[in-house]
Amino acid sequence: MRIRARGIVPGRASGQAIASRTPFSFVGGVDPATGSILDDATGVAGERVAGRIFAFPRGKGSTVGSYVVYGLGKRGHGPAAIVNQRADAVVAVGATLAGIPMVDRVDVGGLRTGDRIVVDANRGSIELPDVKRNRVVTAILRNRGHILLVRRSEKVGSFRGRWSAISGHIEGREDPKHRAVVEVREETGLRGIVFRSAGEPVLARDGATMYIVHPFLFEAPSRRVHLDWENVEHRWIRPGELHRFETVPRLMDVVVAVLGPPA
Repeated sequence: MRIRARGIVPGRASGQAIASRTPFSFVGGVDPATGSILDDATGVAGERVAGRIFAFPRGKGSTVGSYVVYGLGKRGHGPAAIVNQRADAVVAVGATLAGIPMVDRVDVGGLRTGDRIVVDANRGSIELPDVKRNRVVTAILRNRGHILLVRRSEKVGSFRGRWSAISGHIEGREDPKHRAVVEVREETGLRGIVFRSAGEPVLARDGATMYIVHPFLFEAPSRRVHLDWENVEHRWIRPGELHRFETVPRLMDVVVAVLGPPA
């Protein structure tokens, strides 16, 4: 599958990914002599960035980081390419000096360490040749400060028994918002929902499948829900309670995309 990106430093590179879900500082986060990752928070400490596609949300730390990136590249220990969700000046300057291709505006939460990735900063894209995409919608229903969770039945094709919001597959060129409304009606019986907002797509991974989740927020007129066969239980919860449930991948990020971080 191919994901659109914004080219920051031109070039093209391919390799296996190292993926961190946390912001990364090249000052103290990596051994400048070997390219070995030192930061335990990344979840990939001990891995070496040399020749790899290094994906992390954004850079952090002092401007010395630019020189660390440059030094890694000059000594042959630098990454083959850098993929960010949001580029910052420190990493971008270092990548420019070292000639390391770099892109941003990629939801790195969907990438996995070990993925085979092709980065094309000239065209503004990354490609995952071993991953297939599946476009879906997720409708967050809100009523008096609570959101609706449903538990998926054993009859559905994926994530059986997990908690989710109302979701469904997008067919062909179907409008995602229209699909979200249809799914709400079919799965809850609710009518008269009011559209509030749409969020940026979230990349949710399940093995070799990448779910491109289009999030929508609707106000529900009531909490009287009539579930169909796809779900067996429902609860209205406060967004801050979501962490207590075993959910489908990245449901918290989908909620944040339309509601912002929970209080």
